[in-house]
Amino acid sequence: MAYVLFMDIVAYSTLPMDLQQQTLDRLQAAVRGTSAFTRAVTQDRLIRLPTGDGMALVFFAEPEAPIRCAIDVAKALKSHPDLKLRMGIHTGPVYRVADINANLNVSGGGINIAQRVMDCGDAGHILVSGAAAEVLGQVSAWCAMLHDLGTAEVKHGVCVHLFNLYNQEAGNSAQPNKLKQKKPAAQVEPRKTSKLLYAAILLAALAGSGYFFWYSRNSRKITDKDTIVLADFANTTGDSVFDETLKQALAVQLEQSPFLKSVSEDRIQQTLRLMNQKPDARLTGNLAYELCQRTQSAAVIEGSIASLGNAFVLGLKAVSCRTGESLTQGQAQAKSKETVLKSLDSAASDLRAKLGESLSSVAKHDTPIEQATTPSLQALQAYSLGKRTLTGNADFAGAIPHLQRAVALDPEFAIAYAALATCYVNLGEKKLASQNASKAFELRQRASERERFYIEAHYYDAVTGNLDKTRQTYEIWAQAYPRDDIPPNNLGVIYNLFGQYDNMLAAGQTTLKLDPGGESYANVTSAYLYLNRLSEAHATAAEAQSQKLDSPTLRLYLYQLAFVEGDTKEMAKQAAWAAGKIGIEDQMLENESQTAAYFGKLRKSRELSQRAISSATRAGQAETAAGYRAVSALREGVLGNFAEARKEAASAAALSNGIDVEYSAAIAFALAGDTARAQSLAADLGKRFPEDAVVNFHYAPVIQAQIDLRKNAPDKAIESLRVGAPYELGQPTGGLYNTNLYQVYVRAEAYRAAKQGSEAAAEFQKILDHRGVVLNGIISPLAHLGLARSYTLTGDQAKARAAYQDFLSLWKDADPDIPILQQAKSELAKLP
Repeated sequence: MAYVLFMDIVAYSTLPMDLQQQTLDRLQAAVRGTSAFTRAVTQDRLIRLPTGDGMALVFFAEPEAPIRCAIDVAKALKSHPDLKLRMGIHTGPVYRVADINANLNVSGGGINIAQRVMDCGDAGHILVSGAAAEVLGQVSAWCAMLHDLGTAEVKHGVCVHLFNLYNQEAGNSAQPNKLKQKKPAAQVEPRKTSKLLYAAILLAALAGSGYFFWYSRNSRKITDKDTIVLADFANTTGDSVFDETLKQALAVQLEQSPFLKSVSEDRIQQTLRLMNQKPDARLTGNLAYELCQRTQSAAVIEGSIASLGNAFVLGLKAVSCRTGESLTQGQAQAKSKETVLKSLDSAASDLRAKLGESLSSVAKHDTPIEQATTPSLQALQAYSLGKRTLTGNADFAGAIPHLQRAVALDPEFAIAYAALATCYVNLGEKKLASQNASKAFELRQRASERERFYIEAHYYDAVTGNLDKTRQTYEIWAQAYPRDDIPPNNLGVIYNLFGQYDNMLAAGQTTLKLDPGGESYANVTSAYLYLNRLSEAHATAAEAQSQKLDSPTLRLYLYQLAFVEGDTKEMAKQAAWAAGKIGIEDQMLENESQTAAYFGKLRKSRELSQRAISSATRAGQAETAAGYRAVSALREGVLGNFAEARKEAASAAALSNGIDVEYSAAIAFALAGDTARAQSLAADLGKRFPEDAVVNFHYAPVIQAQIDLRKNAPDKAIESLRVGAPYELGQPTGGLYNTNLYQVYVRAEAYRAAKQGSEAAAEFQKILDHRGVVLNGIISPLAHLGLARSYTLTGDQAKARAAYQDFLSLWKDADPDIPILQQAKSELAKLP
């Protein structure tokens, strides 16, 4: 939608040629001196078109600009009575086109009607169309200057409703000569009369009505295979509360559509980097159009908001990325700031239908924005900033302050609580994730259908741990919204927990097709790593980085991939990258701690673990810090440092009763002989998480088996582990704390304690065969020692000796006082 001021010099052709140029120069100087012209040029919201005897000024996003400019020009020309000027103002659709010289031009009904309106006037007249008067009439200052002239027939038999704009300082109060032969219409308040007349015009020409109307240039639609790009709103109100906010509100409305799909935030940021733009650059004008073309999308959705007295005018426009032509555009009016979201809601619903979504689909998936999000503009603005940080940068820690502000401003903001839960679960803060997911679930009726899927799935996952319900929710969600990338992505997380890595890879590849963003590439990279398909993991990561799709998650996987390949230089590179970065520094330090322990450098491992704990604590991640301490306790326990294991486990349990913390602490207590404390923690987990699949199929049986083993009941331990066997290859902590395949390790130890050497050897070998899953976990080097001990039981001294040597080779630089190392050396010395 554009706001057009057309002007020409009356009897210009009768002037001598030298005076023609002088007159034009004087007019141009008067126009350039107006504040409306200067502001529009500065904001790149104006197209200037010379017409020989005048000009057309096409303003965008500010409805009052043409009238302010016209009045200021009229005032400026009072000192030049010989320059006789007439002007016409109209609001309507225009199309940006290139002329034969490749200069920017416009065409369409908006500029054509403006010229017809002007043509009805005489020298000094400022005539306004009914469409423009309908907008301007809401402001008392303009309303008093608008005088109804009725309708006039212009070129091609078109009837235009006209108003004469004048006061004591500007305009011409006389009736235009072209209208004198007609009986003048009674002067009425434009808002009342023009509303009815303008509605008739709209019904005939623009197929809209009331306070919102649309104009579609052609019948071309977007298909269900296309994507769209949401540009940033052009905000000329001077009120920063609309920045980010309206784009997010529009996104929420459009995301309800199973038909439309917007390019994701992380893909937008990736494309901006490839364009040598800042990833947070505002998407406006040519930048949005170029990004749309680069992402092979079908259309850019442009939005605008402008002040109109105490009211606001909202504009939405869909522009084809293939041709640059307008597909459809519309305008809505809000009486106050409090009704802006409602007006945008109606506009967005109509936009969906105009772009090709069926009316039945729009009606079915049309939760009002205020219900789907929040009626608070400030809360929505904070949520928008948090969402951009979360989805664009995968910066979970950085998103939290924005989302916390959103729920502080609106304590019933359901989807903001759910987003907080996502941040916390990815940072290992499962207790905080559970609290926020529970709050979102309580408020889930204040959400759209799509958001309710999100909230319910995260509730079943983070709160109850019922992965069957979680999976079913994602599957139903995927059926309802087949173009949404979240269901397959999060199904991949469930497959990871269960150790179903082929399924995880397939889900990741589906996600990558739907949304080729940074986190999608990271997840596919990890799936290849877990499957020991290292070359494909490398290729996927390299493809992501070549497209400037970087993320903390990908960096962590690159470190782990480098570890498996023994590339210490690459490991150091990734660790250096993470230094000082909140939310990833602690995870990388913990990985380095695990690597040091893998090679028997326990003192260095302890120092790095303490640094990871300190980093997490500084970031406000208390549960994560406790988790690192609990894993350290488990590590001390399997290495035979029982006193240290008890101390660390007690410290961890005192800091947090998080699910992963209690699991590792319980194992450490059992290893150290405090089976009563281990049993107490296991009982607490069972009581608090009765539906949790990880607790029921992994944590509870492993803790019980470790207790059984400590009590010299290996047969009971083997039986305790039977229930979890189908999921033994999974990553129960989601990969944050490396206790992967510990169930297999306990079973192997149980077989060894039961003197079943062959069975024990098979379990230890299973650990070594899944190095891409076990990675730098402490049980990986100990699996070599376990093999040696198992072969000793079977009487295969040659294999036993080779396995001992493999272990001691890995630990050639190990701290000499580690109990299990001393035992290994003693056992090897006793072999015949």
